[in-house]
Amino acid sequence: MANEPANGYKIIADNRKARFEYEILETFEAGIELKGTEVKSIRAGKVNVGEGFVLIRDGEALLHNVHISPHSTTGNYFNHEPRRTRRLLLHKKEIQRLLGQVEQKGLTLVPLRLYLKNGWVKALIALARGKKLHDKREDLKRKQSDREIARAMKQL
Repeated sequence: MANEPANGYKIIADNRKARFEYEILETFEAGIELKGTEVKSIRAGKVNVGEGFVLIRDGEALLHNVHISPHSTTGNYFNHEPRRTRRLLLHKKEIQRLLGQVEQKGLTLVPLRLYLKNGWVKALIALARGKKLHDKREDLKRKQSDREIARAMKQL
């Protein structure tokens, strides 16, 4: 694959909104159970993970509300539903640990990014805590002051 970086990763979709809305505590790499047309659409970059979330039901981690556009050159019969629920491929111990964190501490599981790793589609999911409005304001102030400092240093 000519346009992939040397380390074997090619980022397909990034959820930048999640880093603003949530405080990221821990990240996990998970495979995704996909259909063939979904893989073609992901390779074409037609994915939106901005509103996605992960739920754990019956011992399985399920990725909800991630939009993968139907593949353009495939007929409707073979195509997939864009917002269908997809199973995440994690070890049972990881799922049990995540379930305990989510139920006891009231944390959330959100997808941060979708990427290709050595030809396989992977999802980076995060165990996160929702930020309050004042936390978001503090982050914006800190970013703004960092930018001003960087500008001042650049002028020197």
